[in-house]
Amino acid sequence: MRLLIIRHGEPDYIHDTLTEKGWREAELLSSYLVNEKIDSVYVSPLGRARDTASLTLQKRNQDAEVLEWLKEFEPRIHRPDKTDKKTRTWDWLPEDWTKYPEFYLYDAWYDHPVMQEGHVKEAYLKICKQFDLLLKDHGYEREGKLYNVVHGNHDTIALFCHFGLECVLLSHLLSISPMPLWHGYAAAPSSVTTVYTEERREGKASFRIQTFGSVTHLYVGKEEPSFAARYAECFHD
Repeated sequence: MRLLIIRHGEPDYIHDTLTEKGWREAELLSSYLVNEKIDSVYVSPLGRARDTASLTLQKRNQDAEVLEWLKEFEPRIHRPDKTDKKTRTWDWLPEDWTKYPEFYLYDAWYDHPVMQEGHVKEAYLKICKQFDLLLKDHGYEREGKLYNVVHGNHDTIALFCHFGLECVLLSHLLSISPMPLWHGYAAAPSSVTTVYTEERREGKASFRIQTFGSVTHLYVGKEEPSFAARYAECFHD
């Protein structure tokens, strides 16, 4: 089975849609995906993801199922250097979160006091549970850190969602903490991450990332990737 995890185009967060550039990105994305073999499409309920998916769905004459749990990962926390207001779970300064070894552990990162305050564990495990139910519907049932192959297949599933949520899904598939993913990877708007199952022993499958955050469709269309999801290259920038 193949998973396509697709981030929405450049966002207009105020109106929960896409910027003018975001619509151009979505158009180029749709021109790429129209010829792909995609058996099922699932979309976040948020406008920026649904708008991104809409052009692909129109060209393919295909329907999508809206899944509430595919919306952005939104638990709020008081990070150590900004206690006067809450920020998103992954919006930490590297010199703060990297001090704690537990943030690198799959089953311990959410037990840090800051994460406990934001009820991050509950939100994370809820998404993981829903994700596993979806994978089970498509033939792969989780047991421990691997998946039992109930019905092995070559289907392709496309998920139109968000960067923070994408890292949650990948962390669960790989059984690693999402913290290094949130801070060490950047998926540009409209980028496509491709994940395949590997069944090296009959009946047992693992997931392996082939490409992360591909924006080939943008370069083909001579559209510069958006800076969204990144921070300044140099501090004085």
